[in-house]
Amino acid sequence: MAEHYQVSGSTSAAISASVESGIRAGALAPGDPLPAVRALAGQLGVSPATVAKAYQELRQRGLVVTAGRHGTRVRPRPPVATRRTALAPPPRPGTRDLSAGHPDQRLLPPLGPHLAALAAEIGTPTGYADAAVLPDLVAVARERFAADGVPAGELTVTGGALDGIERLLAAHLRPGDAVAVEDPGWANLLDLIAALGLRTVGVPVDDEGPSVAGVRAALTAGVRALVVTSRAQNPTGAAVSAERAAALRTLLAGRADLLLIEDDHAAELARVPLHPLAGATPAWAFVRSVSKPYGPDLRLAVLAGDEATVARVAGRARVGAGWVSTVLQRLVLSLWRDPATAELVRRAADGYDRRRDGLVSALAAHGLAAHGRTGINVWVPVPDETVAVTALRDAGWSVAPGGLYRIAAAPAVRLTVSPLDEADLPALADALARATHPTRGGAPY
Repeated sequence: MAEHYQVSGSTSAAISASVESGIRAGALAPGDPLPAVRALAGQLGVSPATVAKAYQELRQRGLVVTAGRHGTRVRPRPPVATRRTALAPPPRPGTRDLSAGHPDQRLLPPLGPHLAALAAEIGTPTGYADAAVLPDLVAVARERFAADGVPAGELTVTGGALDGIERLLAAHLRPGDAVAVEDPGWANLLDLIAALGLRTVGVPVDDEGPSVAGVRAALTAGVRALVVTSRAQNPTGAAVSAERAAALRTLLAGRADLLLIEDDHAAELARVPLHPLAGATPAWAFVRSVSKPYGPDLRLAVLAGDEATVARVAGRARVGAGWVSTVLQRLVLSLWRDPATAELVRRAADGYDRRRDGLVSALAAHGLAAHGRTGINVWVPVPDETVAVTALRDAGWSVAPGGLYRIAAAPAVRLTVSPLDEADLPALADALARATHPTRGGAPY
């Protein structure tokens, strides 16, 4: 914990408020340790039970995490606005930033022509009474889902994939319930689950998706929901194979006590067949975002599911945000219908495949086993994340430490291939090899 910040308070509520204030002000940074329960109780002149209750409240709200002998620490991305521009230090000036996880802006389709066309044809502004999911968008979405084998009798629209997942979890679960997630998995999802007061149960993931044994163990542990990434899993690039999907469908069949959520965030950018689990359980949802193929600023995802699940999501939206902008819906529909845009997305997918596959192959030539079957990220196991991240930074590359994505998985770093050109791959692979194995046989690599 930062030496200049002192936690204060004489009640559990005051202590937790003091910690939250420190996080907002930036005096308590992500990863900073909090004092041990008994030590802080002695400093404040309160009982250990009072401090323990404060820490419990902070954990339930997703602000801190307790990691056994490592004590209680501020979460990497606590769900509270801070007065700093970022929770993590920016990449060192002059380094290539491969840590962000964004698509390549050079490959995103232009929105200007579609917006201009909409401006000419949009007509009378939509009022509150007319706001809804556009029937034309639903019709096209159903066609696209049907082509991938996803049943889509019931559909709604949410403000992106994470918004859809949040609504699903909030509608079905209560604080304290357990959610099975991939390990390593999407950092934003891990933070969201903590912010909702839910518990994570990690499921090991390999190149073919969540392991059957891991899902079985999670079910035995009593999880109420399971979140699976269909393709382009973040951070490993895994994609659920036909064999894995069949085994998981058999395992999940008829589980009325489980909400099954599938996240197909990469959609058209993942150039492998989709093998959905949709419908394996009575309560299920399949979420497909448009952000990766068409642009992060398009905050829209289409959500298919069973009738009750979709009704719950749509109902919660109605009493909250209300609806996703029909202007945005029209823009997405225009992009979907445009053959030129479809060709641009296809070329983008090919470009990501060449960079990702090229990096994995270049690393293999150095004796490094990396993962990146689909998507825009490559996951590279390393002996020590801090050493690897520091060495790569010194060599001119900024990467994401695997600790942001792991629960119990082994150390690694994540690299996003979006900022790369194919000519960059040999130098990057060499830097990774040196960062991973700085010495071999007592001599420099």
